[in-house]
Amino acid sequence: MTSTRRLSTVILPIHRWNDGGRALWARAEDLGFHAAYTYDHLAWRTFRDGPWFGAVPTLTAAAAATERLRLGTLVTSPNFRHPVTLAKDLITLDDVSNGRITLGIGAGGNGFDATTLRRSGEEPWTPRERADHFAEFVPMLDRLLREPSVTHEGEFYAANEARNIPGCVQRPRLPFAVAATGPRGLKLAAQYGQAWVTTGDPKLFEAGTPEQSVAAIRGQISRLGAACDEAGRDAGELDKILLTGFTPDRPLQSFDAFVDFAGTHFELGFTEIVVHWPVPDSDFAADLDVFERIATEGTAQLA
Repeated sequence: MTSTRRLSTVILPIHRWNDGGRALWARAEDLGFHAAYTYDHLAWRTFRDGPWFGAVPTLTAAAAATERLRLGTLVTSPNFRHPVTLAKDLITLDDVSNGRITLGIGAGGNGFDATTLRRSGEEPWTPRERADHFAEFVPMLDRLLREPSVTHEGEFYAANEARNIPGCVQRPRLPFAVAATGPRGLKLAAQYGQAWVTTGDPKLFEAGTPEQSVAAIRGQISRLGAACDEAGRDAGELDKILLTGFTPDRPLQSFDAFVDFAGTHFELGFTEIVVHWPVPDSDFAADLDVFERIATEGTAQLA
C-alpha cells in the first residue's frame, strides 16, 4: 500500500442490492474514490431496526460490480467472527475481486455484536477480554492467510489442519488495517498491520473542539510510532487511515470545510481519509452534491 493522500468512502450495508445498492458501489468507483468500505456488524446503533445486510456477501457483490475500486471492511472484529471461517471468506473475496480487498480489523465494542450471540444472562466480554481475544485473533488470522495448513490450540481459538488453498491473490496475504488506540492494539498494528485506523478520541465527539481532537489524534500517532519503534519497524511503512464522522468536526458540511479538515489531518501524517456516503435522516446526512464534489475535487485542492 503506497503512502499518498487518498480519499475513500464507507457505504453502510443498508441498501437492497437491486434497489440502489449496486448503483452506489458502481458510483463510488466512477467518482474516483480510492476504496469503498462497509461496516461488519450484526446490527448497528440507530440502524438496528432497519435493513442491515451482511458485509461479506455485500463485498462479494461489490467486487463483481466494480473493476478498480479497492474494497474492505471497516472494521471486522472477533465479537462474532472466528479466524478460520473469516480467513476462508477473505481468501474468496480476494479471489473474486482479483486482489482488491483490505481487511479493516479491530477489537470490537460493546454494542449489539457483543450481545447478540450471548446466552440469556451471559455478560458480554469486558474491554480486557476483547483485547485478549484480539491479541490471539490477529496473529492466528495472519497465519491462516499465509499458510496452506494451520493447526492452532490457543486460549480462545483452535484450528485442526485448517486448509486455505490457494491463499490470497495478494501476496503474502491481503493487507490488514488495524483499528487501535490502546497499547495492546497499537502493538498489533505495529506487528501485523499494513495500515492503522482511528476514528479519533470518542470522548471528544460531543463536547470537544476540533483543536482538542487534533491534539488527541496527534498523541495517538505518537503512540503508534512508539509501538513501531518497540517492534523494530518504521512507522512510515504503515498507511494511516482516519474514519471521519466521530470527531467534533463536520467535514461534509461544505466543500471548504472538507478541504480545511483534510489539509489539517493529512499534515498530521494520514495517508487516507474515509467519509461516509450520505444517509438521509441519520447522523450521516449530508448534501449529495457537496459530497460528490468533495469526491472529485477535494484532494486536488491539497496538492
